[in-house]
Amino acid sequence: MSDLQWFKTKIEGDRTLVFDPLRRRYCTLTPEEEVRQKVLYLLVEHLGVPAGLLAVEYSVKVNGLDKRCDAVVFGKDGNPLMIVECKASSVKLSQSTLEQAVRYYAALHPQFLMLYNGMDCYCFKAEDGALKAMNHLPSYSEMS
Repeated sequence: MSDLQWFKTKIEGDRTLVFDPLRRRYCTLTPEEEVRQKVLYLLVEHLGVPAGLLAVEYSVKVNGLDKRCDAVVFGKDGNPLMIVECKASSVKLSQSTLEQAVRYYAALHPQFLMLYNGMDCYCFKAEDGALKAMNHLPSYSEMS
């Protein structure tokens, strides 16, 4: 287990903030941020992703526009291994969610793509030029 502190919250005015140990700052606890914190915890604490190789709200150019991936897992060589797209738990993971993530995938060319809304999780692996659905979440050692 890492020594990162997860799910530390505080109230500031009328907002609840959650401490993101990867970004080292408090963020407004929106429904999507809650899901993002859960998936970051899963990646680091259960799948063995080194915290230093995980970027949150990673900037990427898509069709000339600046966009942000919710999270990107990097290999020790600095190349992207996995893109993670999060949605609030009230948002159904749909074809449009997959299409959004695929646009990020096309820009970064990782080996894995994950969609997560706190309830449903889908993971895909790039094989033979296509994204194939997986029946499990890969550990960091399986990704790299």
